[in-house]
Amino acid sequence: MKKLLEAGDFLISRAGDDEFRERLLASPKETIEAELGVKMAEDHEIHVHEETYTATHIVLPPRSRYTREEREEARTGAASLAFLRKTMYDPAPPLRPAALAEESVPRISDTAEALAEAGGASIRRGLDFLESTIDENGAWHCVRFNVADPEVPRHFEKPPFISAFCVLALESCREARARTICAATRAYLVDTIESPGLWRYYRHLPQDLDSTALCSLVIGTHPWILLGRNVSRILANRDEEGRFMTWIPGADEPDVVSRFRIEADPVVNANVIAYLGDRPETRDAQSWLEALITEGSLKDSSKWYPDEIAICYAIARATMRVRPALDRLRPILADRVLGLRDDKGDFGNALQTAQAVSVLCDAGCLERIDAKRQMKRILRWQREDGSWPELLAFGDQSLKWGAVGQIGHGAEAVTTAFCIEALERLVAFLRT
Repeated sequence: MKKLLEAGDFLISRAGDDEFRERLLASPKETIEAELGVKMAEDHEIHVHEETYTATHIVLPPRSRYTREEREEARTGAASLAFLRKTMYDPAPPLRPAALAEESVPRISDTAEALAEAGGASIRRGLDFLESTIDENGAWHCVRFNVADPEVPRHFEKPPFISAFCVLALESCREARARTICAATRAYLVDTIESPGLWRYYRHLPQDLDSTALCSLVIGTHPWILLGRNVSRILANRDEEGRFMTWIPGADEPDVVSRFRIEADPVVNANVIAYLGDRPETRDAQSWLEALITEGSLKDSSKWYPDEIAICYAIARATMRVRPALDRLRPILADRVLGLRDDKGDFGNALQTAQAVSVLCDAGCLERIDAKRQMKRILRWQREDGSWPELLAFGDQSLKWGAVGQIGHGAEAVTTAFCIEALERLVAFLRT
């Protein structure tokens, strides 16, 4: 496959060859698929127009997914949360206990093969649970809750970001059922895309680069993404230091974040770099992330992600997708994550442990931990229904509105996706 973000320019340059131009005009979709080595959705049409010296084409973008009235409602409804609540799907279930009693967990043999077998069975039970929770459209649900006050009502939500966030973890699973879940979720993300390839978390918020980068990574063969339609908008959203800003404000978008936003978030920048790749326009952001890691400044550097392990996880994903340019960061990330262990050599809760395992796997350093111990810990956190507990995955705890503003997001399905990813990696490691 040709480099993703150069595909549009590549096709235009190839059209200088008359034979290729004729094929592109006659059978555009088939020609592009053959030339780029991709397969696009069957229901997406591709039209190629040839301008002449006497005929000029103007291509109008698709109509907005939201009417003028809906966009106005978003701007005015945000303050009262009326419009926000239209994105919720209630009721959200109460929080279930985080762990089983130790005596109720069957003992697991210490042999590598027995643990690998147990890990495989655990993955399949986790997929059973995910199949029961992801809706018929392929959307993953999350719970919005208050970090500081458990008495504040909990709400279900299903923004595209959640689905992309989880599917990127589940893509590492080799089970056929995982591929089926991912395919359904890709279709859901296509249904929520906005021209020219952007996404938003809530309808009352502007489009954002975190949602856009992750969704773009998931549906990379969608023609808008394949041809880099959203790249210019993303590149235009940098500050004077070359760091990528979270929000993509527009003239008709609600201005509900400017008073308290922290724009340059390391996870957002890592996700954008993972999508755009190593190119001159991402070098400053790469250098900024490298400085944060090497100087030990990751703590509290993110507005949206709760701990250093979550930040390292996103950066590690970028290092694997932007190779070899970011290979230099892999051993540094491993050292940072290893330095976060407690006196028993553990990383915290199930989600933190799963993400730490994945970081160390990406860094090629799983041999530096007791892999069997971490495998057992993840297995023991799994419930009988195949789920892992709901834990804080991301959220804004920096708002200055007291308990009301400390918003968290997490779900059993979210934790489950990351635990499955970690188990896949541990099983492979134990079998080597």
